[in-house]
Amino acid sequence: MNEVDGNAMAGDLREIFAVDLTAAVATCAGCREPCVVATLRVWGPAPGLVARCPSCDDVVLRLVRGPERAWLDLRGAISLQVPLPLVGSLAEGPAQPVGEA
Repeated sequence: MNEVDGNAMAGDLREIFAVDLTAAVATCAGCREPCVVATLRVWGPAPGLVARCPSCDDVVLRLVRGPERAWLDLRGAISLQVPLPLVGSLAEGPAQPVGEA
């Protein structure tokens, strides 16, 4: 097993979620330290990925993939703050109602 950073999970997490979760902030249940998912210390790949807190080394999340599904265990995180993409920004102008041009 090799240790890498949280970016190693980017493709797997992006497949499950519609946003890049490596930019999300997980708050560790062990030490309550918030950290960006990309900075978690990840061990793997088999039988899955285990991401540990860089501050206290507690397990924050686990990710296991099968051929048709994935399991994400977040019980080591108190919360996960996910940045969402901006929709209909002011630079694009006002949003048009559906059916109108």
